[in-house]
Amino acid sequence: PQSIEAINHAKAANVPIIVAINKVDKEGANPQRVRERLLEHELVVEEMGGDVQNVEVSALKKTGLDKLLDAIAVQAEIMELKANPDRAAEGTVVEAKLDKGRGPVATILVRRGTLKVGDIFVCGAESGRVRALIDDQGKQIKSATPSMPVEVLGLGGVPMAGDTLTVVENEARAREVAAYRQEQATRKRTVQAPVSLEGMFEALADKANVIQFPVIIKGDVQGSVEAIVNALNKLSTDEIRVRVLQSGAGAITESDVTLAAATKAPIIGFNVRPNAKARDIAKREKVRFMYHDVIYHLTDEIRKEMAGELGPERIETVVGRAEVKDVFPAGKRDKAAGLLVLEGSIRKGLHARLTRDDVIVSATTISSLRRFKDDVAEVRAGLECGVVLADTNDIKAGDHLEVFEVELRERTL
Repeated sequence: PQSIEAINHAKAANVPIIVAINKVDKEGANPQRVRERLLEHELVVEEMGGDVQNVEVSALKKTGLDKLLDAIAVQAEIMELKANPDRAAEGTVVEAKLDKGRGPVATILVRRGTLKVGDIFVCGAESGRVRALIDDQGKQIKSATPSMPVEVLGLGGVPMAGDTLTVVENEARAREVAAYRQEQATRKRTVQAPVSLEGMFEALADKANVIQFPVIIKGDVQGSVEAIVNALNKLSTDEIRVRVLQSGAGAITESDVTLAAATKAPIIGFNVRPNAKARDIAKREKVRFMYHDVIYHLTDEIRKEMAGELGPERIETVVGRAEVKDVFPAGKRDKAAGLLVLEGSIRKGLHARLTRDDVIVSATTISSLRRFKDDVAEVRAGLECGVVLADTNDIKAGDHLEVFEVELRERTL
């Protein structure tokens, strides 16, 4: 599923694709099968007459990696990708996280200019000064040029994946831009549509009819948290809706547990665990943790829980219809109805609806079914019979009876 998702993202962004076929060192590896499967997604490799480059690699044995680098270089040359290194740096946040020892850390891909230690920058709604730059080998470096991925330390908070990092002239300017962006983000969250009477009633009806499924999400990196929030929101239906109370990167803290205890929401930990104090509170307040490291497993579990919240699905199957021809007493309080079965059949013990002029008078069950003086289990269409309906005496000649079976089926979203 992740490969298909990656292909769809690349197509949506209208960018070229290079396919690396990995694990070719494994016994029974079949790269040709992969090339054929790519055809299902309209990716035609060069060997098959298309224009998509593909390289067979083994990450474990480190074979084919030089060819992959060559393929990337060729593609970059065809696209004439160029950037000016002699200017203030700009880059994109690929990933961000809250590191226990180092504080907020963002992986930045430098797009233009040169990012240097000591540069003052704005990154999304956060500002900071570059305290250290760490390259893909884990070594500290002094500067990063265009196309280099680097970890940046010195942020004021954890930015969002996809945010742009821009170097500015001084700290005052950085704080001003960051404060403005934070204000805009807050306003966007709180601004509501103009209130109208119809809108108010719709909102009330919506809240009344839709079950809320609250969750708190904590992940190791911002990108994972975003992906989880998006995946869970897609599970929402007209009957039940996921409500993310809080989400963020970093360990599960006391405030997360306190919120979960107050709202009875489970805490989803994606590659993270609670700290000692949070564990103590959770044990005392009986807060539930759901630990995962694969998004698909997480969404499957939440989907099952949401289906359980709705309860089993009630499926009705109409098995017969009849018309009341006559009504006569049966015992001290009950009334019996003489019926002509019009369609299907009527069976003892089934659920029934009594209607008068197509308006439901009562929902009941057939407690007794007789033909002449004999108790019978079933009466078919075209025959007459007598019935006693449970918990109702409001029966009149001309009423109609609809008899149905009820099946409770496990619900799926």
